Amino acid sequence: MNNEGFSGKPQNSPSGKSEDIPPALRDTPDVAPKVRVRPRFLIIGGVAVFVLLAIISGFLFFVTTPKKTVTQDPSPTSSASATSLSQSGNDVNPENKNADTLLGHFSYSEAPESELVTISADGRIRMRKAAAQKYQAMAEAARSQGVILVPISAFRSVKDQQQLFFGVKSQRNQSAAERAAVSAPPRYSEHHTGYAVDIGDGAVPATNVNPNFDKTKAFQWLQANAARFSFEISFPNDNPQGVSYEPWHWRYVGDQDSLETFYKARNFKPAKVAQ
Repeated sequence: MNNEGFSGKPQNSPSGKSEDIPPALRDTPDVAPKVRVRPRFLIIGGVAVFVLLAIISGFLFFVTTPKKTVTQDPSPTSSASATSLSQSGNDVNPENKNADTLLGHFSYSEAPESELVTISADGRIRMRKAAAQKYQAMAEAARSQGVILVPISAFRSVKDQQQLFFGVKSQRNQSAAERAAVSAPPRYSEHHTGYAVDIGDGAVPATNVNPNFDKTKAFQWLQANAARFSFEISFPNDNPQGVSYEPWHWRYVGDQDSLETFYKARNFKPAKVAQ
């Protein structure tokens, strides 16, 4: 065995020349010089690659994400109004949020003249045909039981209501709100419809258009029997419209038109007041 390689003396290369490489390096399998990379360059490079990937990802997301269609509110003020009402504590009722009211009264149209027929002997008091027929039938039924129902007022035009509201208001030195508690403003009276009637007791005329009418036989009979003829009291005690108690004021709700006419008033609920 040749031990010259371990003697530490130079050996001849195959070309006959001595090797310049130190022994320690000759024993290392990989003699190529290694390049040392400083850690901070690695960090900077990694950050740069991360930023580049983020930019590319954002661009791809922007390009591929579908665009949402924006629907514009046709009523720009509706959102602000709803917010204002919510903040004020008011509860908007679906039945009356668009109702046309004034001082607690609903707006009504005048009945056409062609629809009106008389219910009084002198021909001055009139109602719509369907309501008039039911009223006459009701009065006859009451009379058969010894109760005399007397019509005091029924259809009134806007012009008639004008004098009744503003004229009497001036005579009594009342405010509009005070007057509205006992009489509707013009265009806001149920009497315009031809479906409403003020009823008295023929045996006790002193109670006509008076809260004491509810002590009469006529009122008691109406309470027990008016519904059979499709009549109902318009303004009972503590009614939600805030109108004074009117036991003499009744309205007909016996057909589609009359029911629709009074639907809002029948279901009126005042908005809640913020505490």
